[in-house]
Amino acid sequence: MRYVRRVLQPGETIVYSTKLHWRVYIQAILLVIACVIIAGAAVSTSDSQNLSLAFKIAAVIFALLALSAGLRAFIRRATTELAVTDHRVIYKSGLLSRHTIEMVESVDVDQSLLGRVFGYGTVIVRGTGGSLEPMRNIGDPLTFRSHITASPGT
Repeated sequence: MRYVRRVLQPGETIVYSTKLHWRVYIQAILLVIACVIIAGAAVSTSDSQNLSLAFKIAAVIFALLALSAGLRAFIRRATTELAVTDHRVIYKSGLLSRHTIEMVESVDVDQSLLGRVFGYGTVIVRGTGGSLEPMRNIGDPLTFRSHITASPGT
């Protein structure tokens, strides 16, 4: 919450903060699983030199893809800050981009069945002037919404 704390106005306090759900790592996890399966196939086909080599190359490719996806997810999760203050909603994503919502007209939560089971969802904040701000993969979106709607300044 470094950015959020840095932009707080005098007398403004953080009511609630959250971060992206661990779900952002799903692609990397699936790629690791595929890599392990392919590596297992490479070991089990060690009799056939060409096939074993092809499986080893494919396993390395999947490992590199998994590393890339995991790094992207880590950076995305580490650089996204979501906070509700007693005056506004602050949403900062990425290394450089920033977005704050000063006045909130309504807050919607969209959760799929898996989102309800694992505790993630999309929070859509409608600011003044009708702008929609979807915040995807939020951990515990109902609590986040409750703090937005309960804050006196928003």
